[in-house]
Amino acid sequence: MIKILVDAMGGDNAPAAIVEGAVKALENDKELYLILTGRQADVERELGKFSYDKTRLEIVDCPDVIDMNDIPTEAVKRKQSSLIAAYWMLKKQDDICALVTAGSTGATIAGGQLILGRIRGIKRPALCPAIPNSRGSITLLCDCGANAECKPVMLCQFAILASAYAKAGFGIDKPKVGLLNNGTEEHKGDPLHQETYKYLSQMEGINFIGNIEGRDIMLGECDVAVADGFSGNIALKSIEGCGKLVLNVLKQSFLSSLRSKIGYLFMKKAVKNMRGQLDFDKYGGALLLGLKKVVVKSHGSSKPGAITASIANAAAIYRGGLVPKVEELLEGVDFSTLIPEE
Repeated sequence: MIKILVDAMGGDNAPAAIVEGAVKALENDKELYLILTGRQADVERELGKFSYDKTRLEIVDCPDVIDMNDIPTEAVKRKQSSLIAAYWMLKKQDDICALVTAGSTGATIAGGQLILGRIRGIKRPALCPAIPNSRGSITLLCDCGANAECKPVMLCQFAILASAYAKAGFGIDKPKVGLLNNGTEEHKGDPLHQETYKYLSQMEGINFIGNIEGRDIMLGECDVAVADGFSGNIALKSIEGCGKLVLNVLKQSFLSSLRSKIGYLFMKKAVKNMRGQLDFDKYGGALLLGLKKVVVKSHGSSKPGAITASIANAAAIYRGGLVPKVEELLEGVDFSTLIPEE
């Protein structure tokens, strides 16, 4: 059995959406065993709406919930919340392989560092979502918000982390890595990006293809887009907004006249396929890379389908051996030699 913790109280739609997504995940994967952390009475009430294999699900009662107004580091230290209880179980129990949460991003990052801990050698964990691209595949964006200020060594490690994720989660044997910048030329960017370009070009085990621009993420010019958390978060939110804009404009256009409505009937299948290709939820949440075990951070507004996908993603990443792949890539790079002491 693959044991996965699910923060049942995390997110805007908890616990209803979390519980429904967890039940569906159990139905889809008979090797899963889920542990839901949260207010037991609330979780049991939601579970009562469904039929599920009770031998593969348990509840751990937690009285507190971390909300978006809590200071992450203080909440981690003081609250007996569903997220923090899950982190302690993940740390202490070797047979539990992953955690899925739609709760506070700050608390998820803080708990990951303060409780679970980083893989040896990793400076900072990074958030890494899978973004659909025009090739019908995905581009991994690392980092998308965990680290607003970065140093070259951190960006180089993001390249290692996301390359391992591409291999473990999506079976990409030799992922192409691009550095998100304001131009593709080698000399472009500020000193941080210029230095990072130089170091990535010298790194063994990384298939670095050079600088990429924001548009290249969805065009699929690379498998991994390396970014500092500030730029990466802006890129991610811009992409999400663009996708919603396209779908809204299409909807308005199809409803604008009788002729358009009739035309939609002939294009219905194509539009459905397009919606599916632009659907972020089907890939689950962003992986918090660099920790000792798998942690998936789902969007705060996640609906049941997104939670199901996040749990499936966590299981697939564990099966693919993410942490050993990261450690293997780290062994091939001597950062003390490659990058001068900062």
